[in-house]
Amino acid sequence: MLQIHNTLTRQKERFKPRVAGQVGMYVCGMTVYDFCHIGHARVLVVFDVLYRHLQALGYDVTYVRNITDVDDKIIARAIEAGKTMGEITDTFIKAMNTDADSLGVLKPTHEPRATETIEPMVAMIETLIGSGHAYAAENGDVYYSVSAFEGYGKLSGRKLDELRAGERVAVDTDKQDPLDFVLWKAAKAAEPSWPSPWGNGRPGWHIECSAMAGELLGDEFDIHGGGMDLQFPHHENEIAQSEAASGKSFARYWMHNGFVRIDDEKMSKSLGNFFTIRDVLQVYTGEEVRLFILGSHYRSPLNYSTAQLESSRSALRRLYTAIKSFTESGGELGDEADLHVEFVARFDSAMNDDLNTSEAVAVLHDVANSLNKADASDRSAGQLATTLKQLGQRLGLLVEDPVTVLQRVVGDDRGLDSAAIQSLIDERIEARAAKDFARSDEIRDTLVNAGIVLEDNDGKTTWRRS
Repeated sequence: MLQIHNTLTRQKERFKPRVAGQVGMYVCGMTVYDFCHIGHARVLVVFDVLYRHLQALGYDVTYVRNITDVDDKIIARAIEAGKTMGEITDTFIKAMNTDADSLGVLKPTHEPRATETIEPMVAMIETLIGSGHAYAAENGDVYYSVSAFEGYGKLSGRKLDELRAGERVAVDTDKQDPLDFVLWKAAKAAEPSWPSPWGNGRPGWHIECSAMAGELLGDEFDIHGGGMDLQFPHHENEIAQSEAASGKSFARYWMHNGFVRIDDEKMSKSLGNFFTIRDVLQVYTGEEVRLFILGSHYRSPLNYSTAQLESSRSALRRLYTAIKSFTESGGELGDEADLHVEFVARFDSAMNDDLNTSEAVAVLHDVANSLNKADASDRSAGQLATTLKQLGQRLGLLVEDPVTVLQRVVGDDRGLDSAAIQSLIDERIEARAAKDFARSDEIRDTLVNAGIVLEDNDGKTTWRRS
């Protein structure tokens, strides 16, 4: 049975969906004013794997991952670039989708945009004002009254008195309480706006997710996810808004992935250690980055470093090499009906233990090690190879042709290209046929020194980069 660490209860719980066989899942997506960074990559990959695992368990999953396409940073970026807000967001949504595709991330069921959900936001704000949980200020803004919601702080474990003690009160604030947060912002010159009962304006950030989740999943749903940095105040505010508006519980299980650190330091532009996904993909493949992310438990900090990525590259190549060696020795992959029961059980146990992908990846390596020791002609070898491929794909790994992966130029390697390698291999074959073993050995040495591994099987020679 799937166990999930629920941020709301601070403990691991058996997952039980509201409706048997069905799962509603909402994950906070990107604010599209810039290229996605490696922290975004972690969110994309972690919840993609959860999506895949829930489907593998037989659930019919409705996965919603929103796009925030109206925001202070987006507006500032548009003004700076002399473009419309839509031009900016369309550019970065396209870039985000390209990055996600490179990482092997499946499309969510729904990907709503904030600008397309304005009416439900306005309706929710009206409900909150009517119930006394929100108020319109004289400046045209609408604020949520934190003190009116009894359960505020239950997700983050923070208390109102403690929060107020650390809050600096603005001199000319229109808030009734310094902790109150904005639901609707009055229109300003040169900014996009929409009509509302309180005048033209635009939504605050927090109300967006409450409205989009409610529209697509209902007042109550199963799983809400996102980065740990969103736990407070964003997710706390979502709960306050949604539960006050509906009178029902919002999400049953809250999941938060840990921060990404760069060489054991917090990632930030000011420290000069900020990496976009496309920066990283200039050197590493999306699958290598994906394996790097899955090598750590999703709730733990993830330390980004070149050494860690190089290790993931080597590990991925070992997995592909095991499959390649099997098929080139005459073995054939089977189907899902022919899997190694023990390894599948271990894999499922790891994934059901709060999505323990690091242990699941370890199982893949154990399968590969067993495959390397097996005789390709034995049924057990085919079973192991099929198991490795199938379980890898449940993590979004091992989806390419092994030969293509292992012959691909690695990193910034500018050595022999594929055509030159094949030409030398052909020459070596001719030399061996002519019993010119000195030349044959010379060619092999040339290739080995260039980082090329030759594999002779049944009179055929194949190659891979080391």
